[in-house]
Amino acid sequence: MSVYDELLKYRDLDFAAVFEQVTDDDIQRVISKDRLTVFDYLTLLSPKAERQLEAMAQQAHRLTVQQFGHTILLYTPLYLANYCVNQCVYCGFHAHNAIERKKLTLDQVRAEAAAIAATGLKHILILTGESRHHSSVGYIKDCVRILKDYFTSISIEIYPLSTDEYSELAAAGVDGMTIYQETYHEANYAELHPAGPKRDYRYRLDAPERACQAAMRAVNIGALLGLSDWRQEAFLTGVHADYLQRNYLDVEISMSPPRMRPHVGGFPPRVIVSDKNLVQYVLAFRLFMPRGGITLSTRESAALRNNMLKLGITKMSAGSCTAVGGHSEEAAVGQFEISDERSVAEMAAMLYARNYQPVYKDWQLW
Repeated sequence: MSVYDELLKYRDLDFAAVFEQVTDDDIQRVISKDRLTVFDYLTLLSPKAERQLEAMAQQAHRLTVQQFGHTILLYTPLYLANYCVNQCVYCGFHAHNAIERKKLTLDQVRAEAAAIAATGLKHILILTGESRHHSSVGYIKDCVRILKDYFTSISIEIYPLSTDEYSELAAAGVDGMTIYQETYHEANYAELHPAGPKRDYRYRLDAPERACQAAMRAVNIGALLGLSDWRQEAFLTGVHADYLQRNYLDVEISMSPPRMRPHVGGFPPRVIVSDKNLVQYVLAFRLFMPRGGITLSTRESAALRNNMLKLGITKMSAGSCTAVGGHSEEAAVGQFEISDERSVAEMAAMLYARNYQPVYKDWQLW
């Protein structure tokens, strides 16, 4: 059995009918429970639950402090290459977009690493476009060998790999992976990915489980909000995360709720996800998965990230750049526009001012 079989249980679920039956008493009952079922989680994602966000927020804050304390792990992305063979209509790296294509040399990787390490960060997320030719597993391993001189935790956000390839990177020093399904709606997925290997819905869907089987320490998943109905995407992301947490108890399971941002190509969101929607999603997920990590990236504004700090967030990016080589030299066109441009020092100052501890390092691979 894979997570695909788990998701099939809800393919024909009438979400509107379920939401119509939710009452205020149902929501209050779920908020007070110690352990939630998947349908409890769906209750908290209902439109009627918007009226009880304050009660959800108080519970989410309590659970987060109980599990994670007053801490926020800081990291930043490092883009190694933007060559891509896919034609995802919503992405700035779309194979047919007229942007400057670039791949860092190993010397440039070292320059990027030195610039980022100078900020104090010890956690790095490396990204590439989805081109095995330009960003092979061997190239990524060569980059990891350099990055190990500067960082204690190295995560990847690249094309989906086989279990053996994840094991190979884990042996080289990679301890975490992030991959977004983009949308769990299978028909929409096919339409949004007209060509390229990413068109294989199931191979991508099973990538997080393959990473768990390869003994990755941390796995982060999510859907790109704006491509399909956000409540269904949030629900199925939660089902996916719960499946992984139940089956791989030794893996740290996290989710990210990224919203679409302006990018080269200009494909607009199909669904508008408001700040209030995003808050409800994060609160519901925290109550459903008290031990799950929640990452809020610089896609969101500084003001919103500040206000969501106490609502369940455990990890934030800082000093971000979505262009290849953007930390140490003049940046090319990025994958998308970021919203929060604060430096690592500015993010740390904000956290201290709100009685939170910025965490630069919480993992060491000996």
